[in-house]
Amino acid sequence: MANYDLEQRTTDFSLKLISFLKKCPQNNILIPLINQGLRSGTSIGANYHEANGASSKKDFQNKIFICKKEAKETMYWLELIGKSLDDDKLKEECRNLWSEAKELTLIFSKISSSSK
Repeated sequence: MANYDLEQRTTDFSLKLISFLKKCPQNNILIPLINQGLRSGTSIGANYHEANGASSKKDFQNKIFICKKEAKETMYWLELIGKSLDDDKLKEECRNLWSEAKELTLIFSKISSSSK
């Protein structure tokens, strides 16, 4: 059941991220940041779903490590996006997503260290 909860959590994160990024201004500065954040942020859940179908313990560990890396990268892009926004409501939404990406990073770090 824990696997399902984290699968759902990563899916929910992706959906919230997509919703947030659609609201961001589409200008020359933000478009590349949005694209990078979208790729890394949605990759977290995709890799976690793959990890749950892993063919071996090594394959599982590799996918979890990728989840952790993608979550950390997403934090980076969200920080840049947040600091590039003028709208306080969007900045708050960005901070909330950054916090969730941070929590996911910690979760995947723990899974990674305990599955060795």
